[in-house]
Amino acid sequence: MTAHARKTPGSNVASPKTAGAASFILNVDTPAGAIAVTVARKRVRNLNLRVRGDGSVVASIPLHTSATRAQAFLDRRASWIAQHVLRHREQAELERDIAHAPSTIPLWGELVSSERAFGSALSPESAAAEAEDLVAELYRQEVKRALPAVAEHLEHQMGVHASRWQVRAMKTRWGSCTPRTRAIRINARLAAYPLSCLEFVVAHELCHLMEPNHNQRFHTLLDIYCPENRAIASLLKKPARAAARPQA
Repeated sequence: MTAHARKTPGSNVASPKTAGAASFILNVDTPAGAIAVTVARKRVRNLNLRVRGDGSVVASIPLHTSATRAQAFLDRRASWIAQHVLRHREQAELERDIAHAPSTIPLWGELVSSERAFGSALSPESAAAEAEDLVAELYRQEVKRALPAVAEHLEHQMGVHASRWQVRAMKTRWGSCTPRTRAIRINARLAAYPLSCLEFVVAHELCHLMEPNHNQRFHTLLDIYCPENRAIASLLKKPARAAARPQA
């Protein structure tokens, strides 16, 4: 993804350490904590920002751009940086869990033992694919069990009803709906997060049956039926393990 920043008059002078350096490190305070960004001066016209596959963050800036202006650009993009870095961390975490049978599993916002989740502990020798399939099926069954009560409560409260509910494994969305058919699909991975996250996604999709677009009316409806929607949306940007608390 590419971002652009306009040159503004009266920019601060760069520090001696970064004023003439071809590359340097800048730290950005984000919702996920301080994140280091490698900044490189190049023959480019705009300030560009990307997150590499390994989760590191790099920026390229025009040759004569000051570090002060680069820092301001990164600070404005702090939420974007945090979101994409956390996504890469979660993917790396999932790959580690898949490579070895996990001893604990995030389930409804708690880190529970595999023995509690499955009725017996997963052996360290469990095949990667076997562990992945077991967790995926656990999440699917858990959401299928919890969804009817959540949906019924919110449908009654909101006065709108879906024609069909489906639980699916989705990589990029927590839920989706087709307003024309009133069919709603819910991501099975919500079972890894607190139940409030499932309630938020159900309310979000039901609001789309009343307002298909993400406009002001939609957000007003969502604020009415899920007042904590912003906090919950932020929680869903974290890896499931980071959002979970240890089991009691």
